[in-house]
Amino acid sequence: MNFFLKILLILISFFFSCSFTKKNKELKPNILLIVADDLGYTDLGCFGSEISTPNINNLSKNGITFTNFHTSPLCAPTRAMLLSGMDNHIAGIGIQGYNSDLFGYEGKLSNRIKTIPSILNTSDYYTFISGKWHLGGDLESDPIKKGFDESYVLLPGAGNHYSNRKVIEAYPDSSYSENGKKTVWKLGNYSTDYFTDKIIEYISNSKTNNKPFFAFATYTSPHWPLQVDEKFTDKYEGIYNSGYDKLKEERFKNLKKLNIISSSASLPKSHQRLKPWNDLSNSDKKIESKKMELYAGMIENLDFNIGRIINYLKKIDEYENTLIVFMSDNGAAAEDFYNNPIYGPYLKNNFSVEYDDMGKENSFISLGTGWAEASSAPFKFFKGLPTQGGIVSPLIISGYGVGRKDYFSKKFITLLDIAPTLYDFGKIDFKNNNFDLSLQGSSLKKYLSGKNNYIHKKGYVFGFEHSGYSFIMKDNWKLVNYESPFDINNFELYNLKNDPIEEINLKEKEVEIFNDLLYEWNVFSKKNKLILPTPYIDNIN
Repeated sequence: MNFFLKILLILISFFFSCSFTKKNKELKPNILLIVADDLGYTDLGCFGSEISTPNINNLSKNGITFTNFHTSPLCAPTRAMLLSGMDNHIAGIGIQGYNSDLFGYEGKLSNRIKTIPSILNTSDYYTFISGKWHLGGDLESDPIKKGFDESYVLLPGAGNHYSNRKVIEAYPDSSYSENGKKTVWKLGNYSTDYFTDKIIEYISNSKTNNKPFFAFATYTSPHWPLQVDEKFTDKYEGIYNSGYDKLKEERFKNLKKLNIISSSASLPKSHQRLKPWNDLSNSDKKIESKKMELYAGMIENLDFNIGRIINYLKKIDEYENTLIVFMSDNGAAAEDFYNNPIYGPYLKNNFSVEYDDMGKENSFISLGTGWAEASSAPFKFFKGLPTQGGIVSPLIISGYGVGRKDYFSKKFITLLDIAPTLYDFGKIDFKNNNFDLSLQGSSLKKYLSGKNNYIHKKGYVFGFEHSGYSFIMKDNWKLVNYESPFDINNFELYNLKNDPIEEINLKEKEVEIFNDLLYEWNVFSKKNKLILPTPYIDNIN
């Protein structure tokens, strides 16, 4: 009798243990954070694009699409701010591509901060990353040292999408790392496809460990060089023959139809260096059209692979228990490295720009100013600059915990709000005691569920500085400088509510507001230990 009683007690204990484990897991959802690289504001179907993105559109349809989401204007600072919830200087990336012993300008993710994966690890999450790192290339700054349980990453900021052929001469011969050890890219694998393979593999491993997961899918698409299989570009052949000026107008009209922007909104003027489409030769028009076809194909391939992840989550019955965050790291890219005096000579010796090679492993093609501005409509300029075209990006949050019925939200939010949101979903009461620093954003959880109708209180300040390019945003006002070298007298003042294209400088008219934001700039500068004049100027444009 005692024997059978013991067996019964063991079975009861096992049943309740399993139930408790399952209940705890349900209280902590899986988190899938997807970051596209240099994807423009209007490049998704749900933002009025002609590019086919059905999987991302479904995330938008079943979640909340934020149309007033602000990032940094560059890849590495965005990633540093995203993973830390703090300013890029505090996180160690004061200037992209610049390394030093100066506080805030170390050029790699600093130990001053705690990362999202390291914090989620304390709440029993299984954490992994696949894709672009761009937060330090040595083993001490490898993702494995920053809280990830598994990783496969491109360490620097860009890579060939098909091979190990480096795209910047100063990059190491092998720029990839797997679980903290250098590895070589296998010729023929396509970046977005293979990064997705690894994410699915790591999700499977998390199931084996019976833990909720934090997956960071940080793609290199559609970042230059523009390369993708023809099966993704064929459908776009001829679509862009009308040119970038026409595309900009069409997408702008579509934004109005979707009520993403006001019906009275105006298109911003193009950058002064842009050559009007009608001034191009027929051969130049042919090359330009092909660029956009490649770019569209890369985005469709990205969407296809996001669909693969979603389908796998459904297959293993984890989709309903997964919070999905999709975003771009900055505005569309206009830089032309092939003709850049620093980077160009190496690229010209190692890559082709011939029409018949475009999109292949041996080609190096960039999007260019015209298409970047079409992708950044309705805002001014593009990646690298602190104007709205460089820092307003698409953000979609879908899945677990999203109960609000709003299709589009025009609430002002920033990438600093992502970390506290994920901690909130992960049941973490987080405080970073290093240097008495705390997170600089706000959790979106209650807003996503519909319990709150606000995110930031009136007077919230969001600031940024990189190589002297800088801005301070407070309520509907923006203080911005995009002149180099930095001079405080070059700050301009805009009312984004009335003038989202930053056309009417109110610096002289609204003196009191200008002085208030200038005060906030000085507070921001001291708090984040900015060095001005900047120790290095990184002007990718």
